[in-house]
Amino acid sequence: MMMTMTETMTPKMQTCMDACMECHKMCMQTMTYCMSKGGKQMDKSMMSMMSMMRDCSEMCMMCMNMMMSGSEFMERTCMLCAQMCDRTAMACEMMSDDAKMMECAAACRKCAESCTSMQMMPA
Repeated sequence: MMMTMTETMTPKMQTCMDACMECHKMCMQTMTYCMSKGGKQMDKSMMSMMSMMRDCSEMCMMCMNMMMSGSEFMERTCMLCAQMCDRTAMACEMMSDDAKMMECAAACRKCAESCTSMQMMPA
């Protein structure tokens, strides 16, 4: 069952969508930042982390799209998004001496928290 945004968009959904957009943006910016470092920094673990950031970014966009369309899969999508954001945050936090990585981790944590709160939304 599809719902229109104006009928069903709640403040909680809007907050979650904002967090997803910020996380998407931060993951993309951080990937660019990582690529700009290049050289010795671009080892297998960094490539894996960048892949994780890309996946997280894509999942955030999918989550926003599901909320905007009122998809019946919105809650499950939000739960998967929260899991991916948590995992990406953990990976970024392993580079705690890098401010950009910590900024990305914070955006991922905020998104995960907001997506988790969507599980409480009434059906």
